[in-house]
Amino acid sequence: MKVGIIGSGGREHALCYFIKKSDKVDKIYCFPGNAGTSKIAENIHTDLNNFEELKNIIIEKKIDYLIVGPEKPLVDGIVDFFEKHKIKTFGPNKIAAELEGSKIFTKKLCQKYKIPTADFGVFNKSADAFKFIESSNFPLVVKADGLAAGKGVYICEDKNMAYQAILEVFGGKFGLAKEILIEEFLDGEEMSYFIISDGKTYKKFQTAQDHKRVFEGDKGKNTGGMGAYSPSKLINEELDRKIISKIIEPTLKGLMDFKTNFKGFLYAGLMIKNNEPYLIEYNVRMGDPECQTILPRLKNDIMEVLESSINGKLENINLSWHESKSLSIVLCSKGYPDKFKNEIEIKNLDNLDLKDKEFIFHAGTKMIKDKTFSSGGRVLNFVKQSESYKKSREDIISLINNLKWENGFYRKDIGFKAIDK
Repeated sequence: MKVGIIGSGGREHALCYFIKKSDKVDKIYCFPGNAGTSKIAENIHTDLNNFEELKNIIIEKKIDYLIVGPEKPLVDGIVDFFEKHKIKTFGPNKIAAELEGSKIFTKKLCQKYKIPTADFGVFNKSADAFKFIESSNFPLVVKADGLAAGKGVYICEDKNMAYQAILEVFGGKFGLAKEILIEEFLDGEEMSYFIISDGKTYKKFQTAQDHKRVFEGDKGKNTGGMGAYSPSKLINEELDRKIISKIIEPTLKGLMDFKTNFKGFLYAGLMIKNNEPYLIEYNVRMGDPECQTILPRLKNDIMEVLESSINGKLENINLSWHESKSLSIVLCSKGYPDKFKNEIEIKNLDNLDLKDKEFIFHAGTKMIKDKTFSSGGRVLNFVKQSESYKKSREDIISLINNLKWENGFYRKDIGFKAIDK
């Protein structure tokens, strides 16, 4: 079969890498892909906002299945468009994608179906938001409503920080903002929890711990993700049951009441306090860098899993996982998540000696005259699967040091809550 993958990040390279291993797959096309995918698939540069143009290419290339990696095309309704044209596509429809497309949609769903989450307020005027914070306890959280690439969240320690956050969101820093969400700060530990669903059946798809803050010790600005490890050290049987019964199943039921269902990967960002789960947010796709961290642990043929989800036959799949631990560290361009330079050559990449269960997934890279250059803030994902997070981290840091890319930086403490405490 022929498979198309939409996206250009580390998540898409990881999907491409493991899909390539499937005996079912003859050819992979990436739209637009990156330097890493170019070595195992055919990259096609096209406007991802132009669904009609994309459809024509897919028909011309006779692509059997389309896998959508990033959130924006899903929120924009790409699955609805391609299903209308009888192109089999992996991912949720436009209504279900509102779980990520609108934080306010999700909070109202939580309210209606009694899904545990932080108390919140929704405001469409900055003056009303200012008035609310005057009587609020701190810290509190200010969130832009729409998609913000993981960066539209402010944890505000005082009123001045909250005022600034409100002004930036309503000022259009993350696009047009008609409403803003302000919620209480939940004190606990974060966890990423994944399922895959075909609209009728769902299967648990592992847990992870992401590291959003740019600096070590979880300091500094939010990013798209600086690294992750899987499984989460927090997961246990009792907590797992609570997540399913209190969060996942009420959400799926809520979507059914909207006359729709959920197909694809659903990612619950959770706060865990005293072994109780609280929903922070939903993503309607695999996380990045969690995907790069989780997929090496999967024993199944990933294409069989995705195909079963698309065709409504997920009940026939039994997922099987390696017991080993997986950790990833993201190598970023200096200056990220603020200003950084692009098109800096990464010279020693092909000289690195990757051992068994070690992976490098490209994110912000591109090929120029057969050489690899940076083309984004998060550039490379280094992943290691081993018996301990500590060993994985040590081996990854050794690899990054051997790369000697002077324009890069990374967090040396990924997994610190599981390793160092």
